[in-house]
Amino acid sequence: MPIDLAAYRASAAEQQRSADLFALLPSRGSTALDIGARDGYLARKLAERFNRVVALDLEKPVIDHPRVEAVQGDVTALQFADNEFDAILCAEVLEHIPEPGLTQACREIARVARDKVVIGVPYRQDLRCGRTLCASCGKSNPPWGHVNSFDEARLRSLFGTLNWDQTSFVGSSSDVTNAVSATLLDYAGRPFGTWQQEEPCVYCGAPIGRPRERNLPQRVATRAAFLLDRLQASIVKPHANWIHVLFSKPRANANR
Repeated sequence: MPIDLAAYRASAAEQQRSADLFALLPSRGSTALDIGARDGYLARKLAERFNRVVALDLEKPVIDHPRVEAVQGDVTALQFADNEFDAILCAEVLEHIPEPGLTQACREIARVARDKVVIGVPYRQDLRCGRTLCASCGKSNPPWGHVNSFDEARLRSLFGTLNWDQTSFVGSSSDVTNAVSATLLDYAGRPFGTWQQEEPCVYCGAPIGRPRERNLPQRVATRAAFLLDRLQASIVKPHANWIHVLFSKPRANANR
């Protein structure tokens, strides 16, 4: 079942995440870029602070707002001039981009920024949790189409040309697994993965589909994996669900 975006935006967790992102952004400015605009929710909020907002996504968003310009585009090849935007917001995007596109996307973000860049990504996500098995090709897919996991060190390496100004953490997660549990759940067909995701298979591009019926050995394997994960979670310290980072462009680069 596809995600209900309206319900998702109204949830307490999403409201907290959005508020935290905007706490890092400038209160006023001339131009802003929202990368991965989807339904335009964040772009409209940006328009309360900026005179011109460009809302970019792989498919042109449908956004009816006098200060929001919706465009089709790819973050790995942005069609904008150097230093064009006072502020750039990129949330729930970079975790979906495989290398070498990820490194190129971060270079492009830094290139078109004039001052501030706010990045929001899942924090230290264990990509073995919540996996699904594609109904078409049978390959094991990461949850929500996330192909990257991030921590402070990786973000610093990706945005090394920018100044790291501020860090914020949102939410809490105890999702963690191990090689044995992951293997057992692969055998069981990944019955409790992120099957409601809109993202297609990262290997063949087909819709993920639905989980298959399990036989008795697969049910036993599922139960064993859950017990192992529960035991592991009881001894592992929870960590933040999201990391938000405010970067700024060094003035020498911004004035070029």
